[in-house]
Amino acid sequence: QVQLMESGGGLVQPGGSLRLSCEASGRLFGTSAIGWYRQAPGTRRELVGTITSAGVPDVKDSMKDRFTISRDNAKDTAYLQMKSLKPEDTAVYYCSADPRDSNSYYFPQFWGQGTQVSVPS
Repeated sequence: QVQLMESGGGLVQPGGSLRLSCEASGRLFGTSAIGWYRQAPGTRRELVGTITSAGVPDVKDSMKDRFTISRDNAKDTAYLQMKSLKPEDTAVYYCSADPRDSNSYYFPQFWGQGTQVSVPS
């Protein structure tokens, strides 16, 4: 089991930066891939990117110039660093975990509760 809790969301002006954290508890974090998703109002949840337990990230092409995923296994925490934020980045951001530990075949098994990011237009 992995319990996940996101933090770091908030209101940020266009062009600003935020770093989201995903703190985990449970013994599987260190051997699980972590995925970040986001969901804007009225839309489906979309994948932002994933990172394996070894720290190999895979960010969606449309976001990799502005978003970075990292993790610190010693702290049981994963991060989503976002820069040059735009109003269209407004969404609830979720982290997830997949014990199969693959970027290519990622399927979330556990979810956090989400954290709101708002970028006003």
